Amino acid sequence: MDKLTPLTIAVPKGRLQSAVICLLEAASIDCSELRDPSRRLIVPVPGTKWRFLLAKPADVPTYVEYGAADLGVVGKDILLESRKDVAELLDLGFGACRLIVAVPESSGIENVKELDFNSRVATKFPVITTEYFNRQGIQAEVVELNGSVELGPIVGLADAIVDITETGTTLRENGLVPIADVARVSSRLIANRVSYKVKYATIHSLVVRLRGVLAGECSSGVEGAL
Repeated sequence: MDKLTPLTIAVPKGRLQSAVICLLEAASIDCSELRDPSRRLIVPVPGTKWRFLLAKPADVPTYVEYGAADLGVVGKDILLESRKDVAELLDLGFGACRLIVAVPESSGIENVKELDFNSRVATKFPVITTEYFNRQGIQAEVVELNGSVELGPIVGLADAIVDITETGTTLRENGLVPIADVARVSSRLIANRVSYKVKYATIHSLVVRLRGVLAGECSSGVEGAL
């Protein structure tokens, strides 16, 4: 670790935080302060000029794009939806899931092309959804929701949904079935484009170590998280 080069890493709060900590620790980065259950949002890395910035996952690309953080960890779904101008350095592998189109099983629809013209599609990802249906030649009406998207078809708000799924359990419990994959999603390491040039040696060194961990060449404390 370069103790002279300042580096700020945006870490997503929530379900991915523990996996990020395990990965960084396996790459020999001291995350003891990150494990402290305090409410601090700026967390120093002991013995270095590095620090962590704790942020909501959806905000990580913004902090990185504007240079408040040099690096960040974020899901590919958020990258696709936010369209932030950042450099994507590494697929970290964890948080893997699918972004899918799903419809009520009772509809009998098995293919996106079977949806009616101007079908309504409920989603938390309006940008991704609009682009996907445009590529399919379907002029869908996209309805943005922030809560349980599965509720849309149940109450007649939407004919289909675009949402993230890992096991499909929530879909099945709500009478929905997937009919198409929009994207494969996992966590990515991203960088501010200027930082990547100015601090290239330090960032590249970290990327090499993380690749080694993911390939099983280093201490594999992240195995359970990946």
